[in-house]
Formats: sequence, C-alpha cells, structure tokens
Amino acid sequence: MTYQRSKSVGDYGERVAADHLRSIGMVVLATNWTCRFGEIDIVARDGSTLVICEVKTRTSHQHGGPFEAITGQKAARLRRLATHWLEVHDVAPPSVRIDVVSVVVPPKGGPVVERIAGVA
Repeated sequence: MTYQRSKSVGDYGERVAADHLRSIGMVVLATNWTCRFGEIDIVARDGSTLVICEVKTRTSHQHGGPFEAITGQKAARLRRLATHWLEVHDVAPPSVRIDVVSVVVPPKGGPVVERIAGVA
C-alpha cells in the first residue's frame, strides 16, 4: 500500500471515528492536533472528561488488528501528548481519559467501529 493510499485510509478512519464519537454524545474539540511531541488524532469531551483519542484504521487484519498497535511506548506518548495539550490550552478538567478507536474498512460494506475507553 502506498503512503498516499495509507494516508487516505487513515484520514477516512479519523472522520468515521469523529462521527462515531459525536453519535455517542461526545463533543469533538480538535482533530489532528500537532506539537513537538507528535499528533493527537482527536480531542473530545465526554461530559466533564477530556478524552484523547488515538484512531487506528485498517483495511484488513492481515498485519494484526488496530488495537494491537497500541504498545506501552505508544500509550506513554499519548499521556505525554495529553499533558502537553492541557498545558497549551491552560485547562484543568476534572478527569482525562485516553481512548482508542478502531476503524476497520472491509472491501465491501460500511466501516466497523469499536472503542476502548481508558487504555492508558
């Protein structure tokens, strides 16, 4: 798969994930927020909880499922990004959570979306 195709699939997955989060009542505050530490795919609010969402999109499970891509190192990076986002935006919500949203785009049919809340 070429980089452009991978990026297109990833961008599509992030749009699907944001729509999914809105459909379950979350408010999307930012998408693709970048800083020197990396990128946060989606920043959302779930009630009074700030939610940092990592989106993993796949077209198959050939190289493992989307959730398998979240390693301890990746979780630590997401925590560092969350802390930096809070500092930059000068906010102190009562709680912060890191979620992973999996989007699998099959050859036929609509995308399959799953979410794991509070992974790190």
